[in-house]
Amino acid sequence: MNPTEKIDAFLSGTSFAVAGASTDRAKYGNRVLRAYLERKMPVTPIHPREKEIEGIPTVRDVASLPEGVHGLSIVTPPLFTETVVDQAISKGIRHLWMQPGAESEGAISRATAAGCVVIHGGACVLVELPKRR
Repeated sequence: MNPTEKIDAFLSGTSFAVAGASTDRAKYGNRVLRAYLERKMPVTPIHPREKEIEGIPTVRDVASLPEGVHGLSIVTPPLFTETVVDQAISKGIRHLWMQPGAESEGAISRATAAGCVVIHGGACVLVELPKRR
C-alpha cells in the first residue's frame, strides 16, 4: 500500500483510539483527540491516570480498549510506542498511525511483521483528517 492508501484505510474505520491523549489542550495528544471529536468520529482516549479527557472517559492502556477499535493514533514518546504497539498487536488492532515524533524503528518493525498497516514518517492526523472528512 502506498501512504495515501494506508491513510484512507485507517480513516475508513468506525472506531478509533488515541494513545498519549492529554488533558493539556496545547499538546498533540489532545489536539489529535479533538480532531476526531470535532468530526464526530467515535474515539477513546488512552491515559494511565486521567479518568476523563475532553469529557470522554479514558482507558488506562491499549489492552483495556473495547473490542472493535479499528485505528490507533499513537502520540507517545518512542520508548512507550513499542509497548503501545505490542498491546495493539495483542488486541488485534491492525491500523496504527504513529504521529511525527512517536516513531521507533522497533515499533515499526514489530507492527509490520505482525501484518499491521503502519503510517509513519511524517504524515499527521491533524493535516490529513481535514482533507478526507
